[in-house]
Amino acid sequence: MPLLPTDILIAGQWRRGAGEPVDTVDPATGRVLATIHSASVAEVGEAAEAAARAAANPAWRDLLAHERARLLHRIAELTEEAAPELAAVQTADTGKTLAETRALALSAAGTFRYMAAALETAEDTVTPSRGPYVTMSVHEPIGVVGAINPWNSPVASDAQKIAPALAAGNAVLLKPAAWTPLVSLALGRLITRALDEFGLPTALLSVLPGSGRTVGDALVRHPLVARIGFTGGTETGRSIAAIAGQKLVPASLELGGKSPTIVRADADIEQALAGVLFGIFSSSGQSCIAGSRLFVAREIHDTFVGELVERVRKLRVGPGTDPSTQVGPLVHHRHRDSVAAYVDLARSEGARVLCGGSAPTGERYQDGAYYLPTVLDGLANASRTCREEIFGPVLVALPYDDEDDLVRQANDSVYGLACGIWTRDLRAAWRIARRIEAGTVWINTYKQFSAATPFSGWKDSGLGTEKGRDAIRAYQRQKSLYWGTSDAPLPWAG
Repeated sequence: MPLLPTDILIAGQWRRGAGEPVDTVDPATGRVLATIHSASVAEVGEAAEAAARAAANPAWRDLLAHERARLLHRIAELTEEAAPELAAVQTADTGKTLAETRALALSAAGTFRYMAAALETAEDTVTPSRGPYVTMSVHEPIGVVGAINPWNSPVASDAQKIAPALAAGNAVLLKPAAWTPLVSLALGRLITRALDEFGLPTALLSVLPGSGRTVGDALVRHPLVARIGFTGGTETGRSIAAIAGQKLVPASLELGGKSPTIVRADADIEQALAGVLFGIFSSSGQSCIAGSRLFVAREIHDTFVGELVERVRKLRVGPGTDPSTQVGPLVHHRHRDSVAAYVDLARSEGARVLCGGSAPTGERYQDGAYYLPTVLDGLANASRTCREEIFGPVLVALPYDDEDDLVRQANDSVYGLACGIWTRDLRAAWRIARRIEAGTVWINTYKQFSAATPFSGWKDSGLGTEKGRDAIRAYQRQKSLYWGTSDAPLPWAG
């Protein structure tokens, strides 16, 4: 594994933060990887002021779109070249498998590359004239953007905010999660290297680790931060939305989920079994779009769930560095304890624990933040276990009687992030997909993503959209221009 970064990026300079020290821990072993000194409130202000100057610097402000696209392509190249190192750092910091973290690093590279292409082909508009003038609609940068990301997939989440923000001509203040700052800092080094190669101000990006209460709050409230992108918990998202509303600045919020995954009686059972397993237990269930509520047609429910449980018991739990591992440790011991508390809650609500339901035993697991893949049944959809986001390897199985019953139960949630449908009936798939209240619906697949396809949450799952061509426009302001074409004076002239 490469040397772990400990300095943070403040106003274009790498240095030790003045805030409190935070240990980042390998969740597979409990070993401290590095001690990062957080940014202080004053340093957030310093970074914001430097970012505003960098955004207004003619070298950046006047850079043509295709030249900004060249910068993004260079960042993509550097990220792709560094994918093995980025994967190793992220696995150490988050516990994810190396296969997943390498895919996330390559996804980040792909996001920068896609945004470069979208920028190259973006067009402003000459609007239809309604008088003696030519009218145009153009887009300009917002200025300083605040980006706050969670701990579960940092490098990919970072790219999803940084790439469109830079493409749009802004400067970015990035706050990674306090538990997992290392890969964000490593990505920051690649981006500042590219900025330096192009002769651009490195203060266009700051990476400011620290707690949400201190660094995150200071970032969101700073008067120079004119747009906020946040991924994380719903309650924190509400607080950020309130501050953005007071400041009258735009905010995009990707929040929690309790996504239904649906198995109809006509589904390809082998495909559905594999898909349900992957949908909830990949990333150890630490995914906002995890398919954590399983609805199975009543006539096949017992058979399907029985076979599913047998396969869950065979999943290989271990450290992310072991190529055979399918389910790694949770990100932190405190989070593992939170997941365990939810399973205890489920028991108190009358759930049957069909498999899992505890931390694994043995020397291999004793120091890590492990929890066994768990399947529950016997609960009503109205139970807290079925309604609250657990964010761990816990699946609740529920039967349904007919399509109306299915849609009613699936939509009976404050969340509306994602859904999976397993069926051979394309008409039924279309019908159900359109009736489900969710921003993304997968049909006979799950957790597939494209940088070209917009991603958004409904209800308490979020506000605004990430990805897709319009992501760049979301980091810009629209301006209308009128060009008079008549030599005649205006009515009040002279």
